Amino acid sequence: MRVPLSWLAEYVELVPGSTPEDVHAALVQVGLEEEDVHTFELQGPIVVGEVLEFTEEPQSNGKTIRWCQVRVAPDGETAADGGDAVHGIVCGARNFFVGDKVVVTLPGAVLPGPFPIAARKTYGHVSDGMIASARELGLGDDHEGILRLSTIGIDAPVGTDAIELLGLNDAAVEINVTPDRGYAFSIRGVAREYAHATGARYRDPVELSSPATVSGAAGSGDVFPVEVRDEAPIRGRVGSSVFATRIVRDVDPTRPTPAWMVARLKLAGIRSLSVLVDITNYVMLELGQPIHGYDLDRLQGGIVVRRATPGEVITTLDGKERTLDPEDLLITDDRGAIGIAGVMGGADTEMSDATRNVLIEAANFDPVSIARSARRHKLPSEASKRFERGVDPQIAAAAATRVAQLMADLAGGTADAGGSLIHEAPEREAILLPDGYVTELIGVEYTDEEVHDALAEIGGAITRTAEGFSVVPPSWRPDLTGKADLAEEVARLAGYHRIPSVLPVAPPGRGLTRSQRIRRRVADALAAAGSTEVLSFPFATEDENARFGSADGSSVASVKLANALDASAALLRRSLLPGLVAAAKRNRSRGLVDVSLFELGLVFLPEAGRTYGSAELPVGDRRPSEAELDALQAGIPPQPRHVGALLVGDVVTKQPGQAAVPAGIVDALDVVRQVALAVGAEIEVAQGSHQALHPGRTAELRVAGRPVGFAGELLPSVAEENDLPRVVAVVELDLDAVIALTEPGLEAGQIGTYPAATQDLSLLVDAGVPASTVAGAVREGAGALLEELHLVDDYRGTGVPEGSKSLTFALRFRADDRTLTAAEASEAKLAGAAVARERTGAAIRE
Repeated sequence: MRVPLSWLAEYVELVPGSTPEDVHAALVQVGLEEEDVHTFELQGPIVVGEVLEFTEEPQSNGKTIRWCQVRVAPDGETAADGGDAVHGIVCGARNFFVGDKVVVTLPGAVLPGPFPIAARKTYGHVSDGMIASARELGLGDDHEGILRLSTIGIDAPVGTDAIELLGLNDAAVEINVTPDRGYAFSIRGVAREYAHATGARYRDPVELSSPATVSGAAGSGDVFPVEVRDEAPIRGRVGSSVFATRIVRDVDPTRPTPAWMVARLKLAGIRSLSVLVDITNYVMLELGQPIHGYDLDRLQGGIVVRRATPGEVITTLDGKERTLDPEDLLITDDRGAIGIAGVMGGADTEMSDATRNVLIEAANFDPVSIARSARRHKLPSEASKRFERGVDPQIAAAAATRVAQLMADLAGGTADAGGSLIHEAPEREAILLPDGYVTELIGVEYTDEEVHDALAEIGGAITRTAEGFSVVPPSWRPDLTGKADLAEEVARLAGYHRIPSVLPVAPPGRGLTRSQRIRRRVADALAAAGSTEVLSFPFATEDENARFGSADGSSVASVKLANALDASAALLRRSLLPGLVAAAKRNRSRGLVDVSLFELGLVFLPEAGRTYGSAELPVGDRRPSEAELDALQAGIPPQPRHVGALLVGDVVTKQPGQAAVPAGIVDALDVVRQVALAVGAEIEVAQGSHQALHPGRTAELRVAGRPVGFAGELLPSVAEENDLPRVVAVVELDLDAVIALTEPGLEAGQIGTYPAATQDLSLLVDAGVPASTVAGAVREGAGALLEELHLVDDYRGTGVPEGSKSLTFALRFRADDRTLTAAEASEAKLAGAAVARERTGAAIRE
């Protein structure tokens, strides 16, 4: 909201000598955040001049200029720039005449831009200044010709300071208005807040616009017929509770808008259009009550406020035809819709230069209905911005009267003395503010007198009761609905500076949980290994959840969003891989061909056939009970935290003496090892399968025998669908499960100081037996002396029976208290082979 200071000063006494910065500082004290300061960015001398004569001089470029003699100071006096009273000025405009009063910017002046003015030679003359247009002065967009003061109703002596004359010496402070304080979208509301901050005397402009009398009123006039017919209210609230009208006859819409009004509207961020429209905008800014004016002669019958019918259309003031929704609240006459209530009027009844009689509408509409219509039709307007935040329901009649008065004064109209008024706004209910509640909530000792005075200052009607104060909030504060709101008002008006700043003492023994610490270690380890962490949207399509959310292709349940950002991706993800694949595709399309990505995030795994979110939400005035929290938790689908990674391109780039090494399943398993090391887990790798991964290049990952994820290479067809190379390595682990299955607090083993004994073990085993199963059996049988075991060869060929394979393991043995003999090492190796033979049928290969 932009607030011109001259306008603000009409309703509250500004501290003498106040600058815009001082006003900002005062408003900040009561919670209105400062944004900016706006001025016309003009610097004098800029004066009223009179055109004495001019000569039209055609130029070789086809343009005709006027060489003008302009009086800029009374006879015998020096001009404001120190020069002669008459200046010679070259002007390209041709819309003025001899004797016209114009605005002259003399040498030394500065126009918005900045554009400094100086005497300069042009078209064979020395132009000693410039005759200005409205746009050059910052008053509007008109640049077709210079500004003739007679066209805006001004006749001032030559040499008069035009900056002050046109109101261009004003400034506006801009403040950020939060959604709960819609009353501050008006001069009325901001003036009241400035009075709260400084104690200055405040005059309510509504009280100065009494509906009782309007100067220039003629007779009693006819009461214009208005009916509210809302058969489908939203949330049980009727669309319009207040509707006031006034009629002004015989207006002259071609009259100029006074310069002071144009200047104030401009500073407030609104463009001047015509005197009738400017007046409605002016009163809206002044009182916070949106106003709409209709060409009375173009209305057919009375006004009916109703909901739209299916398929109904309207052409709005912006010239667009809009199909209406049955929830839209409309202003209609006998022929149909003439406006979307509280949003924008219709083109059929708009005020124009041909308008002679005006019907003024000032109404109060349901905020929810207006907000939905404005968003539905993508029509944010100054009116809807105020209605959706709540407009004072008690000021409609006064606002309509204020518009009628201005139209009578500035447009030459005659206002009917009467007017229609529907007023069915409910009375505000009293709020009980218990004794001591404000002090307890805010943490500052407030006396009863301070509490009473603060609430009385905001306009509350206060009654003392045995329990405390009974407060009826003012009509312009719909945000005050409970005792906590009243307590906040007391703290705000008494001064936030009184609230002490106390840093809470951190209780001992708190900090990151074990899971949080491990998750950070995992992220740090993967980043240190060269991967880049990404955060993808948690939304997925049905195809993505079906493909990546189930390893065997069985049907899966998904959580569907009620109001999805993208209708094609309306499900919550069951896997991290769709987001990683999309990120890789996006990076490769931008030239990053070697990509290593990882993500830690939640996946959503609902159980089929179960309904979630059915628990009743607890009220917000107390801490929920354990039973309520358990019910809420039960209504949430399982959301384990996974870690996923994707590698595509080369992990080792081509260089002299070194061929490129593309990413593959080996690199995916390296990621698994990095995660295992960061968690302190033993992750087993076994042959696996996944419908989205390459057969034979897929590993199932287990901890303590339980599956916790998979690693491998994407199916080439899946990679091709996403414009990725044939080989794409991927990993996904249920990190929560890995952490839960890993025993916490494991200590690092003792570093052996005795020599190690190394031996190899080659076993013949059926080709279908996983190597990890054989390795597990050997490890268990070899006992405590076995320090390390890893697979070094998997041979299938000459010398190995058909359907079998030869697995060679490298074993390292060490004892903590002695040097092992070769016999002890061999005995342990053979013990491991014996267990492998018993469990898998493996035989030692000679």
